Amino acid sequence: MTVRDEGAVRAVKENPMSVEPLLSVQGLAVDFATMDGVVHAVEGVDLEIRPGETVAIVGESGSGKSTTAMAIIGLLAGGGRVAAGSIRLDGREIAHASENELRTIRGRDIGLVPQDPMSNLNPVAKIGTQVAETLLAHGLATRQNVQGKVVEALTAAGLPDPERRAKQYPHEFSGGMRQRALIAIGLACKPRLLIADEPTSALDVTVQQTILDQIGEMTRELGTAVLLITHDLGLAAERAERVVVMHRGKVVEQGPARQILEDPQHPYTQSLVKAAPSVAVARLRPEAFAPGGSGEGLSDAPATGERAGAASAVPPRDNIVEIENLTKVYPVRGKHEDFVAVDDVSLAIPRGETVAIVGESGSGKTTTARMLLKLIEPTSGLIRYEGKDVSTLNRAETREFRQRVQPIFQDPYSSLNPMFTIERLIAEPLEFYKRGSGAERRKRVRQLLDDVALPQSMLRRYPSELSGGQRQRVAIARALALSPDLIVCDEPVSALDVLVQDQILRLLGDLQREYGFSYLFISHDLAVVRLISDYVCVMKDGKLVEAASSEEIFTNPRDPYTRRLLASIPGNELNIAS
Repeated sequence: MTVRDEGAVRAVKENPMSVEPLLSVQGLAVDFATMDGVVHAVEGVDLEIRPGETVAIVGESGSGKSTTAMAIIGLLAGGGRVAAGSIRLDGREIAHASENELRTIRGRDIGLVPQDPMSNLNPVAKIGTQVAETLLAHGLATRQNVQGKVVEALTAAGLPDPERRAKQYPHEFSGGMRQRALIAIGLACKPRLLIADEPTSALDVTVQQTILDQIGEMTRELGTAVLLITHDLGLAAERAERVVVMHRGKVVEQGPARQILEDPQHPYTQSLVKAAPSVAVARLRPEAFAPGGSGEGLSDAPATGERAGAASAVPPRDNIVEIENLTKVYPVRGKHEDFVAVDDVSLAIPRGETVAIVGESGSGKTTTARMLLKLIEPTSGLIRYEGKDVSTLNRAETREFRQRVQPIFQDPYSSLNPMFTIERLIAEPLEFYKRGSGAERRKRVRQLLDDVALPQSMLRRYPSELSGGQRQRVAIARALALSPDLIVCDEPVSALDVLVQDQILRLLGDLQREYGFSYLFISHDLAVVRLISDYVCVMKDGKLVEAASSEEIFTNPRDPYTRRLLASIPGNELNIAS
């Protein structure tokens, strides 16, 4: 950092308005040309970011957050253009810069961490190659030293064993690891402004904290400013100096982060804060989504056996699923020791209730869920559904099992057929299992769209035409189509903004109360887990380290690992308005 930059950053911390902004956006309007005419996506947006400052833009899907960010870096989708306004980077107008000018700015002056790792990483190029391309393109490494720089960038982004990871492809990474690879690419050139579009939405809370700490450290050391796009208000309050609230393409409120979130003035901001489960105060009302809405039985339900090791997560009762001593071992090429993904896990899911599994990436959460879904076979152990060992089901019984146990996967982009319309995607399970007539199926599809807050106009669209949150809602509607008895939810709301997230969680709670559904809920968002779960299982390195009622886990965690997870919740200590 230069002496000038050091002085600017120090001045920003002491008196933000005394320093000239690094980025100044005035009266920004962005239009998109569509078959139905011009869509005004962003109108009259004003914002400023000073050196070393973090500014967060919050708002629901479609509010214009990402469009504003993409306009700044000159990466608007096809048909998009800056219709009016000014974008100045350190006094230089870039709103209508040429592609050659923007190419020199991207990476070195403005870095980008996009939201969706699967669509933003080249599936046929190694991770290290993709990081190296960025460094070489901007002359920040030579062919001789680029590998060392790649390892340095991957290490800074929190990837373990970076030398080995650099030689792997994106499909060999978990969702969280792919997101960390994108962060490594975005930070590799040490840009003056980093645009982070939901940079940690796929990460568990402890890794999220590591990544955000890294971004914060870079801000302090290099004077890098950060434009953070997020739907997590707790994260915005904790990590940003100022918050900009957008709604329907316009800025409705902005100011100091704590002031905005502790005392919101605009009705829309108030609705965001009220709906946000990541906000600390929301964790005080677990009864909001408990069966019956009263929370009775949560704090009084004793856990069976020990709370660590292979503890059962629930007391003996009418269980729809019972898992005993479940283990999954994968052989590793070139190594003498196998990888134990799930190690002697036992738990049960009571009928009509919700059991959550939490833990860091690689803890075995998703592997456990996939074994329950019969997508992978366990190495040893027993899974009983309705009292019957699922490994002994014949073809007809397996067909019935798959109707009654439905998944909601973490990544809707890879779980939805890109060649199908939304209507066909939701209707497919109804058609496959011959549920109802054609007219009845069409009616059911429209009902499901209403349930997940999607307009009927979405029916003819394709997944690529939807936002990440909209795709996830389609995946949820598809899982609900057959009215299953058990739904395995693998990060079902991680891609959703707080208002839609709140709506989906309420929908899941209403369906559970009305139809008696059971849920196995996998999430790295512990605030969401507290709201929706009756019992919580905490996994680490394939083992169950603690299991008890939700109330007990959150108010009296006993295992040090559980306490560390809880301490990592963004905005945990903030006094945010209820």
